Amino acid sequence: MLSCWKRTRYRLEWLGLSLATKLIPLCSRKSCYRLAQLAGTLLSFLDRHHYHVALSNLEVAFGDQLSARERRKIARESFQHFARTMVDLLWSSRLTPLNFLWYVELENFEETMRDTGPERSFITACYHYGNFEWLSLASGFLGLKGTIISQEFKNSLLDPIFKNLREQSGHEFIPRERGIMRLYKALRRKGRTALLVDLTVPPSQGAVAIDCFGLKTSVTSAHAWLNERTDVPIIPAHCEPLPNGRYRLIFHPKISNTNGMTHQQIAQACWNSFEPYVRKNPAPWLWTYKHWRYLPANADRPYPFYANFYRPFEEMLKAETAGSLTEGKEGSED
Repeated sequence: MLSCWKRTRYRLEWLGLSLATKLIPLCSRKSCYRLAQLAGTLLSFLDRHHYHVALSNLEVAFGDQLSARERRKIARESFQHFARTMVDLLWSSRLTPLNFLWYVELENFEETMRDTGPERSFITACYHYGNFEWLSLASGFLGLKGTIISQEFKNSLLDPIFKNLREQSGHEFIPRERGIMRLYKALRRKGRTALLVDLTVPPSQGAVAIDCFGLKTSVTSAHAWLNERTDVPIIPAHCEPLPNGRYRLIFHPKISNTNGMTHQQIAQACWNSFEPYVRKNPAPWLWTYKHWRYLPANADRPYPFYANFYRPFEEMLKAETAGSLTEGKEGSED
């Protein structure tokens, strides 16, 4: 049962979000940009915990490549990019199939379409970089409508609002319960889906360990499992910010030769296609998120302050190392 205070707070959150969906579309793109910059800056001062998470993430990822001043600047900008993503999602009711290309330019789109066959059935591996919400909306307007699993909010009153915003270009957003099986069925019908693949997932939830900036982390293998079961190709993609409130949607080359790859190798290949973009322009990635929650027993590099030893993660690392050694031995015998 919710407490009286929590019910009141949830109701106020719903009211504020409902009002924002009405008012923000009345703003110009320049006003939206300025609002997001201000909101992101304020959040970086008010939310000190996530600000320190961002600083710690940047320190372990880049080491002495960035000065303390540069890390503080990137952390603040990361808040601003996330705020910009949320403001733009609220503004997105003004996007249409006729005007969205005024705001989003495409890179490698034609090459991607040639690689996915006449049905254009594929799995998009997405990242919390730049405007990941507009990546989804733009894909729908491009005719790449799909079935996507949504993360429910603690405040369930907000779910219908976000569902309506995210489905306006033709996608179907579904709850997490039995979500993977629904994605599997959609892909078997030559449909499409997209998954965010840069979130930390507990080892018990079908995760694999990958190297992310040289540090071990636990991420989903759902895209690899779906690829294995349906033979539908995986194409990583991200949406990077441009000046004047515009974005560039970049489709990466599809992950090739997955028939001979493990789930871990597929997940690693997806990350490897994306990390160079973050290294080149780090601020748009979600540095405020705890990307490295699990601390390996014999880590040879510093991990963020929030990382802790977790035995199931350690066992997963040992199992994957043993599997790699076995594969290497079999390969040498061949």
